[in-house]
Amino acid sequence: MAQTAIYLDYNATTPPDPGVVEAMLPYLQAVFGNPSSSHAYGQRTRAGVARAREQVAGLLGCAPEELVFTSGGSESNNHALIGLALAHRERGDHIITTGVEHPSVLATCRYLEERFGFSISRLPVDGQGQVNPDAVERALTPCTVLISVMHANNETGVLQPIAAIATIGRKHGVLMHTDAAQSVGKVPVDVDDLGVDLLSLAGHKLYAPKGVGALYVRTGTRLDPLIHGAGQEGGRRASTENVPGLVGLGQACAIAAERLTTDHERLSRLRDRLQRRLEAAGWVVNGHPEARLPNTLSIALEGADAEELLRRAPELAASTGSACHSGRTDPSEVLMAMGVSRRRALGTVRLSLGRWTSEADIEQAAAALIRAGRAALGPRADLLETGRGPRI
Repeated sequence: MAQTAIYLDYNATTPPDPGVVEAMLPYLQAVFGNPSSSHAYGQRTRAGVARAREQVAGLLGCAPEELVFTSGGSESNNHALIGLALAHRERGDHIITTGVEHPSVLATCRYLEERFGFSISRLPVDGQGQVNPDAVERALTPCTVLISVMHANNETGVLQPIAAIATIGRKHGVLMHTDAAQSVGKVPVDVDDLGVDLLSLAGHKLYAPKGVGALYVRTGTRLDPLIHGAGQEGGRRASTENVPGLVGLGQACAIAAERLTTDHERLSRLRDRLQRRLEAAGWVVNGHPEARLPNTLSIALEGADAEELLRRAPELAASTGSACHSGRTDPSEVLMAMGVSRRRALGTVRLSLGRWTSEADIEQAAAALIRAGRAALGPRADLLETGRGPRI
């Protein structure tokens, strides 16, 4: 299918890699058995699921049996938080998280708070989007059972100091979960290096199909099942396996492991080029300048409206923030939590690059956004670019 716009929304979803599609095809056709069946048809699909588990484990640096396959990042986050909270309720009823988490974490915490009486500490972040590990330690109580902090923010790309936070958790006997949906496949993610006990990932963020994901559960971590029924996933998640999707996820992880270094270098270079072009035209970057994903650029034209900017640049497919908030006119909650002004937040676009972003795409995208900004601001745009006027 011909593309009608330059795609710069890879953080919302990625197109499946051709190698992923190729790996999945047999499981959509001849290899169709139920993995729970004992006959030859079931054995073939069961082998496909086992291989996928090994491939995902290889990317994360964990044992295959430490993985629970899920329907995606949101289910993984729900399972991690609800499953652990209920399994450890006799120990305590306090969870620490941040105010910039994905809605599937924030909403789940709110559910635990309202339905089961858990106490939730939602820690602030600094102006660059990071939480202070010392603030995490200060928030700990004798009743704390879990710390949940995302690895990389889906809007800004800012990376959190997960290893430092996990070290604090271990010192106090508190388990650590991280939502790594945006970081897996873009930066190195090793569960032992991070020191986490639970980690969530989503297939469609790393060139696998939608509707498939995984939850890493460190050996020895107690977790109540979220979906009850038969004994799939070692009894931790009932439901007949989505075999084609899991095969695709495994292949995507295998490809990511091979390409991680080269993709990181290429995407960082392209992102930085795009950033330089827009900054020269008066745009301002949000978030940490270094501790961020290589593909993500949260950047604002203050005084403009991001929705209008993208309407004036129809040759681009991008986002005004998190895809989960599309269509809302309120400023991004993530940016507001960082202390970004409402004016800047409303003028922010999220540009996320990917495997098929080219140098020509970057040049065309920069030109389109600069034209859109000039049209939106009129004479004020010249003042920004020449430095003769104040930042507005």
